[in-house]
Amino acid sequence: MTAGRSPRSGYPSRAAKPMDGPAVVPPHPSRVDLHTHSRRSDGVLEPADLVSAAAAVGVRVLALADHDTLEGVRELCGANAPSLPLELVPAVEINTVAPDIADLWEGELHILGLGVDPGDDAFEAMLERQRQARSSRFQLIVERLRSLGMPVDAHVGAIRSGPGSSLGRPQVARLLVQAGHAPSVDATMQGILARGKAAYIPRQGVGPQDAIGAVRAAGGLPVLAHFADAPDRRDVVAELVAAGLGGLEVHYRHFDAPTVARMADLARELKLVPTGGSDYHGDGETYAEAHRSLFVPDDDAIELFSFLGRAAAVPSM
Repeated sequence: MTAGRSPRSGYPSRAAKPMDGPAVVPPHPSRVDLHTHSRRSDGVLEPADLVSAAAAVGVRVLALADHDTLEGVRELCGANAPSLPLELVPAVEINTVAPDIADLWEGELHILGLGVDPGDDAFEAMLERQRQARSSRFQLIVERLRSLGMPVDAHVGAIRSGPGSSLGRPQVARLLVQAGHAPSVDATMQGILARGKAAYIPRQGVGPQDAIGAVRAAGGLPVLAHFADAPDRRDVVAELVAAGLGGLEVHYRHFDAPTVARMADLARELKLVPTGGSDYHGDGETYAEAHRSLFVPDDDAIELFSFLGRAAAVPSM
């Protein structure tokens, strides 16, 4: 279902292709969200608070996919953790560097690992290397901002940076807002912290093929996230499929209806599992507000669980 286009917010890296078509109108509140973030990376909610907020609006299958860390998943699924009001899919979003692929937004592709094993030591070692690269980049950006006369050092203590936490530009953007140097996180992400701007520092890290292989080895489904150009970049997608890509994020909250339709066609053609999610971080909106414009069909969760070799634990899902 569609309607006249409604405004969309979000960092440009989430959907670099302009979204000018009619918005997706959910036929009913979405019961599935396979892409969210908590305070263990660049979200604003604690993992338990995110789960509670999602369950409160009817989500029954939720993937916590923090950037380059499974720390939040471990907190929610640990031996002493309370029972959850929904089914949690252990997940991670890996920001991969792809300098050999021309015309990519910020030179990156993002790979979701859905259903990965949080206890896989080799996978965790790879994520730790990613986090170390993130920490180094974070410090370089803070130093660059200081040289530009926009210091944020006094506010850095507000950022959670304990073991397993993953730092990124959204945290820096929030620091700039707190320090009075910027009006909003979105404006900052699209401004001074964007690629080619004064405070931009290139990312270092794993490539997409290696990330796909690591997700597969950890028992998960590797999914190409929020790549709206996929129908026009079949060469890129074909290379990733050859490397083991198994899914495509089709029902992404920031996609307009025509983009969702084209992405769904591509997923069917390439026999990729369709997934979708809110990519909720929390800047300027509650989870309930984000959920209103989200629609991920139940079938996405069913296909994911089928790939993972298990049935959904949620009745009637």
